[in-house]
Amino acid sequence: MKISLHKKPNSDVHFEAENALGHKIELYNSTAPDPKAPSPMELILMGTAGCSSIDIVHILKKQNLEIDNLDVEVEGFRQDTDPKVFHTIKLLVKLEGDIPANKAKRAAQLSFEKYCSVSKMLDATVDIQYQVELNGVLLE
Repeated sequence: MKISLHKKPNSDVHFEAENALGHKIELYNSTAPDPKAPSPMELILMGTAGCSSIDIVHILKKQNLEIDNLDVEVEGFRQDTDPKVFHTIKLLVKLEGDIPANKAKRAAQLSFEKYCSVSKMLDATVDIQYQVELNGVLLE
């Protein structure tokens, strides 16, 4: 896996990253006035949500369960001192569809605790907490 990063012209806080396939994403310093793109720390939250979502969809599809919708809300909590790393990340996985509650919970558990490379990479230093909401009902 390889990416390249380039500073955007006329800015000290705006960058563009590109992967080997030519897909691009912009990054911006979140402390700058009027950010024009996500910050690197926000991209970590997005990566965690994306990685787990891919896993959850895959796990449920393997069980022939149809997902009507999947949304994830993520909140990251950072230390007050430098470096301001995440100490906690909370995710709410919102699933819709004809999915048994135990299967929805198990898919999320497998993702966050076994398969999601992003959350597993972070989990040595970050408290990753997740909940599952199925068809508008928070699962316990």
